[in-house]
Amino acid sequence: MAEYRYPNQTRAGTGVEIDAGLRSYMMGVYNYMALGVALTAVITMAVAANPAALAAVYGLKWIFFIAALGLGFFAPRLIFSGNTALAHAAYWGYAALWGLMIAPMVGHYLGVNPGMVFQAFLITAVTFGATSLAGYVTKRDLSGFGAFFMIATIGILIAIVANIFIMSTMFSLLISIVTVLIFAGITAYETQQIKEMYVEGDAEGVAKGKSIFGAFMLYGSFVTLFVHILNILGIMNRE
Repeated sequence: MAEYRYPNQTRAGTGVEIDAGLRSYMMGVYNYMALGVALTAVITMAVAANPAALAAVYGLKWIFFIAALGLGFFAPRLIFSGNTALAHAAYWGYAALWGLMIAPMVGHYLGVNPGMVFQAFLITAVTFGATSLAGYVTKRDLSGFGAFFMIATIGILIAIVANIFIMSTMFSLLISIVTVLIFAGITAYETQQIKEMYVEGDAEGVAKGKSIFGAFMLYGSFVTLFVHILNILGIMNRE
């Protein structure tokens, strides 16, 4: 979950104008996010289809994991640097890293049961769509949950690293269930935050940066949901 609060500003214009601008802004966010997911899928499927590439990526999995964590931390600063090219590079680079990082897992399940991967993607899309819509339309202020979600995300990361040494299937299942529940909430929270970042009359560069940052936030939640839903399906089918 990206934690970067953009300062509130006063909106100008009529309600109709703001609504139209807000819809356009949110469509830009979702379009960038969908393209990021598509890039990740293309890279993942290309690597998974090539045994040599899959073996090479698997050997470098920790490097990709650390790189994704590092870029996830620095990307918000790069996106709001005022340099549009740098903002795009940070976002597309992040999506590409995720594609490489999850390729071994997706490749494994494609070999076991390809339908499971597509089922996981469908469940993820429905879950993401429902929770993002809830965050968009709710009148309740969700900003108070920010600290909780941040602590929960850190706890999940610690549990994932711990399970690398424990190697417990049931613990892995528990982690994934908790992660899906937490990131469903994070998706709603992030959507509301992205909506609140909108300000009519923003300069083009600022508006573009907000759209890319919003996509970056939601993209991370979508891919995290997908990975853990796929893990849940894989464990349940295995058992």
